[in-house]
Parts: sequence; C-alpha cells; structure tokens
Amino acid sequence: MTTGAIQELTFDTVDASVEEPWFWTRDALRQVVERVLGDQHLIVVSNREPYVHRLDGEEIVCERPAGGLVTALDPVLQVCGGTWIAQASGNADRLVVDANAHVAVPPAEPRYTLCRQWLSKADEDGYYYGFANHALWPLCHVAYQRPVFSRRDWEAYVRVNRQFADAVLKEADGQAAVVLVQDYHFALLPALVRAAAPQLRIAQFWHIPWPNPEVFRICPWKEEILRGLLGNDLLGFHIRYHCQNFLDTVAANVEARIDVERSSVTHAGHEMLVRPYPISLDFNGTSERADAPETRARVERLRRQLGLANHRVILGVDRIDYTKGIPERLHALDLLLESHPEHVGKILFVQIAAPSRSRLRQYQLLADEIDVLVEEINWKYGQGSWSPIIYRKQHHTPDEVLAFCRLADVCVVSSLHDGMNLVAKEYVAARCDGDGVLLLSRFTGSARELHQSLQINPYAPDDIAAALQQALTMDEGERRTRMAAMRQTVARNNIYRWAGKLISELGRIDTGRRLEGQR
Repeated sequence: MTTGAIQELTFDTVDASVEEPWFWTRDALRQVVERVLGDQHLIVVSNREPYVHRLDGEEIVCERPAGGLVTALDPVLQVCGGTWIAQASGNADRLVVDANAHVAVPPAEPRYTLCRQWLSKADEDGYYYGFANHALWPLCHVAYQRPVFSRRDWEAYVRVNRQFADAVLKEADGQAAVVLVQDYHFALLPALVRAAAPQLRIAQFWHIPWPNPEVFRICPWKEEILRGLLGNDLLGFHIRYHCQNFLDTVAANVEARIDVERSSVTHAGHEMLVRPYPISLDFNGTSERADAPETRARVERLRRQLGLANHRVILGVDRIDYTKGIPERLHALDLLLESHPEHVGKILFVQIAAPSRSRLRQYQLLADEIDVLVEEINWKYGQGSWSPIIYRKQHHTPDEVLAFCRLADVCVVSSLHDGMNLVAKEYVAARCDGDGVLLLSRFTGSARELHQSLQINPYAPDDIAAALQQALTMDEGERRTRMAAMRQTVARNNIYRWAGKLISELGRIDTGRRLEGQR
C-alpha cells in the first residue's frame, strides 16, 4: 500500500473505500498517525491500566489484565507511543514508578509510558463502584437492573474526573496534543480539559451502549454528563444506533443544535462529531498467538486435565456480570440435556467467569445464583466422574483464554446487552484451524458484523438450547464456511482500522478548522 493511498483514506473518506483485509496493519496505522498527529503527543485516559505490577512473594511480577479495552488499545499504543493515564490497581504499582508516577511498558520491550493515578478508598468506592458501576452501567445497559443514584457517589465521580483532567493537562504541558478518553468513567473530563486547554484535540470512545432518551432522563445529573461529553471534538460509539440515541438524548435535554446530516452537535459555539467505530482486536497477532507452539501445548494439557476423550466442548468466557446472561445460558444447557439426552456424558460446558465488582450486592447475588445453578445441573445430569459443567471462577490470562478458544467446538456469547463484546471476535481470531461455531446474542454490537454466527435471543433459554443443538450437529463444511467468512470480517475490521479511522477523523476536523480560519 502506498503512502498516497493512506493519505486518501486519512482525509477523504469516512467509511473508507479501501477495505482490503490487508490494508489496516500496524505499519499502515503508524503512517496515518505520523501524518495526522505529527509531533503532537498522544494521551490515552482510561480507568483500567494496561499493565499491573503485583508482589509474588518478594518478586514483582507484571501482568496484563484481561478485558476488552486493554485487549483493544494496548496494540495501538505499542504502535503509536504516547502516554496512557489510568488508575493504579496493583499492590506493587508504587514500587516501579518514577517521581512523576511514570513507568515504561510493556516491561520486556517498552513502547509507551503508563502514568498511574492514586485514588483514596473513598473516591474509588464512590466514583468506580458507586456512580460508574451502580448508576451509569445499569442505566446504559438496560438489562432490567435498577440504577442507584447517590449524591455522595456523584461528588466522588466529579472529583476523580477533575483529578484525571489535571493529569491530562500536566502531561500535555501547554503543548499541542491529542487526547483519547475511554469509556463511561470520564464523562465530565472532556469539558474540563477543553475549558483549560482549548488547543487540545479531544476524542472519546464510549465502550458501552447508549440508551434512548426516556431511559437516560431518570439520571439526576443528565445535563452535567451531556455537557461534559460535548467538550469532545469527536465522540465514538460501537454502532450507529447508539449514536442516534445519543443525539436524541442531547436534543431532549440540552440547548444545542443537532445537525442530522453531519451527525454533529453544536453547543456553546463548539461542534462535536458523533460517529460509529466498531472496535476490534489485533486479528493477526491473536491468530498467530493462538497457533503458536506454546498455545498448542497448553491445549493438549487442558485436554488431559479436563479428561477429554471424544467430548464436544462448549465455552463461555465472561466477567461475572448481570449483563452477560450467564444464568440464562446455564438454563439453556439444562434444557438441551433434558430434550437431547444423547448429549449426556458426551459434552462439556466450560464456563470461565472472572470475578468482577464483587463489593456490589448485585454481583454477590449473581455469583451465588451461578454457584447454585452449576451445582444443581451437575447433580442432575452427572454420571460417575463426568459432570456437564466445569466452572472456573477465577481470572485467566489472555493466553489461557486463547487455549480454551482453540479447544472449544462451540463458543456461547449470550449477553443481554453489550456495546460490542470482544470475546466473540477473539474466538473467531483464535480459530486459525478454520473450525468452530459461534453462538452470539443479537443484542451485542458484534452481531452487526458477524452475520454467520448463530444469533440468539439471550432472554429465551429455549432459543439458546435450540442453537446449541444446531451447533453440535452442524456438519464440518458448514462450520468452516461460516468461520471463514467471520474470520475475513474480523481480519478486515481490526483494531488498527478502528484506531486509524478515529485518528483520521480528528485529522479531518483539524483540516476543516484550519480552512475555516483562512476564510
């Protein structure tokens, strides 16, 4: 690909006309970044840090936490460089940073700087467990879990947003910079940064769904949140439906001008564009790691550990969260074994479930519900040493998850509501053997792209059970045809395309404003 073609994509297209799977590579993204950003500093802001330092006895170990945001963004920062500002979460994090709370990452081959922020327990409780995940998370996911709005939590949310905004301004140090804000933890930060440093270019990606105006109107601080977000130059969501919901919400709550054709909002004299950018992962990197000798060896170890002979393996990979539909898929497995007893003793359902937000009561109750369901189903159908469910309630490394993906004949993603869900794309990328069947909730953003999956209604266990039966009895030719098409889609729409399109849009914004200034 020539530099000229990259230039055309950078400035002249939104839904890039050049869509060959090989275009968006690390090198292509690097060239786009160099052209658009020039010598501007790239600053990423997120709650979760991409690398965590923990004490293992007297030794300090560095781990990359699981999760869609880190999976998606770490490869981008490794290409682009810059600074990633995030909350410190490891018990050895303070031991490895310099006087500015900086540490170079990844540790083996540093490519960018991690700037850690320290929160008091009170602020972490109110900002993260409180307003972000007790209010905004259920509000936006519409999974029939009532949000809880507390003024004390809101005040902590405001304080932490100010703290991170100050950290951005310190990193920018009065120079030109591009700030990429991640997710719902920092709805107020863009306006705070813009008020102090209007020369900065600010984009935010909202990783979770955006509800319709009727749902959002119950938030007591809806106007403050919207005004905070309108400080961005560019606001991205996974799918166009969420973009439209956001525009409708602004129209209903804030005095602003909505331009439907441009998909933009003008507020207080500042225009912000709203765009869909389906996030993804590093397809080639994931596929290569899944086919590496160490992964194949790990798969064989798992076969021995799980006692697999001719068993078919069904896989679920989730955080323990009420939006993920774990109880519903367990009920579906019960229905499958009840209606198709020929599968008894012949299949294994492996559920990887990472504990999450376990300080919140809803999550404690969900974990208890899953424990009970697993015990009941295993008791009901277990025979001798065989039980239908292997429940692994613990954190797994990305490489461990890849091995399970390679092992599984079927992967079930039954989210009740999800902005994207990268587990679905990770399963597809890991299947370098071209086999496997993906069951995918139609209420995920990834369902808009992965049309060859078996799409399910996650609220209907009978529907999931029927899809499981279809997956388990599907012939190899159909499995491979479906998987090949999904792999092509994920390869084409990879994380470098996501980042390239977002950064390219910022370049177009800069170009347009320069031209306006010359008139």
